[in-house]
Amino acid sequence: MRKATITGATGMIGMALAKELLRKGIEVVCVIRPDSGRLKGFEDEMNRFASDMGMKEKLHIALLNLSDYGKTESVYAMEDVDAFFHLAWEGTYGNSRNDEELQKRNTAATLEAVWLAYKSGASVFVGAGSQAEYGRVPDGVKLSAYVPTNPENEYGKAKLRAGIDSRAICKSLGMRHVWARILSVYGPGDGKNTMVMSGINKLINGEKPQYTKAEQQWDYLYAEDAARALFAMADKGIDGKIYPIGSGQTKELREYIEIIRDVVSPGAEIGIGELPYNEGQVMYLCADITELTEDTGFIPQVSFKDGIEKTLDYVRGQLS
Repeated sequence: MRKATITGATGMIGMALAKELLRKGIEVVCVIRPDSGRLKGFEDEMNRFASDMGMKEKLHIALLNLSDYGKTESVYAMEDVDAFFHLAWEGTYGNSRNDEELQKRNTAATLEAVWLAYKSGASVFVGAGSQAEYGRVPDGVKLSAYVPTNPENEYGKAKLRAGIDSRAICKSLGMRHVWARILSVYGPGDGKNTMVMSGINKLINGEKPQYTKAEQQWDYLYAEDAARALFAMADKGIDGKIYPIGSGQTKELREYIEIIRDVVSPGAEIGIGELPYNEGQVMYLCADITELTEDTGFIPQVSFKDGIEKTLDYVRGQLS
């Protein structure tokens, strides 16, 4: 792979993927919305990283709205691309997950992204789906491509439809299609309200983070590992396959929380059991990465503790 495009590059996984590709000497085109609130911070972080790697000339930033993916002939950097990673998606949190019209627009943008990938010369299209495509499954069931999908919100429905339709278009165009269903990922650039990042920030500020009883068995994966998984899918993933992305292992949520506390502020008070569970709380979430490993050789490399240490370093760097 010589050159790749990433949409949604300012997100946590997009930034990690851009860095992973640059480490491998691959030219990267980062597609970003012109009005993105993360644009300036992303440019500063990536320009610094690319300069340190001696790869500044291989980093490109293309400003483009999702609705304009079909109007990109003038974007010079999107030529002779080998792989196209589509991560861009609006409305991933809160009430927007049930905004039907917004989610339909995301699906439409995914299909435009396929055509953009094709016109750019890409031989493989890697799409970012979600665990939300499954809905709730029985406790103890690892999520694989063969677990039935039953999405419970418009976000999950739109991701499922985007995967199905983009696969069909890629097949008609002779372009390899690989779909990732991403579980819980954390790391630099994570949203401030996630379990991991909110806990880190409160502990840094001397506040007590509050949690439920934290009995859930969940699967967390560090962003760099998620980026490695996506690269492996583009490099060796089998056409038409769906690969859940996670660590393939679970810990009780309480254990994750205690690791965060011990890394950020040892001995600090944490409010486990002070919040009620949400209605319909998912108590078990784990990816089956057997096929991903068999097909691509992907194996997670970063432990949760090491990932939290890396994330903490990033947060402190941003604060300073």
